[in-house]
Amino acid sequence: MAAPPSDYKDRQFLAVIGDEDTVTGMLLAGIGHVTPPPDSSKNFLVVDAKTETKEIEDAFDEFTTRKDIGILMINQHIAEKIRYRIDTFTAAFPAVLEIPSKDHPYDPEKDSVLRRVKRLFGE
Repeated sequence: MAAPPSDYKDRQFLAVIGDEDTVTGMLLAGIGHVTPPPDSSKNFLVVDAKTETKEIEDAFDEFTTRKDIGILMINQHIAEKIRYRIDTFTAAFPAVLEIPSKDHPYDPEKDSVLRRVKRLFGE
């Protein structure tokens, strides 16, 4: 059964949690959005070696509860740090997509979406 239009009609933004190259590329493609102060928020998080797992978790929680985000893209190697959160996220919106990065190749065995599809087909 399809979701009612009220579930997705205001979801006009993409969000990204990724390494510097990935986020920069997405921002150059035009996905960046920062709300004005005093409650300013942004739809991206740059993760580097100094970024704590708690900060990634907080960004994931914020992006998945915002009503204006339709798709959350996260580098697969970063998703591994919060795998338990991604695997337990079952809402239809936003869609969580794991993407490769320049330095870390894509591994379909780790992708949560592909694993769910395989379970549906009994593989």
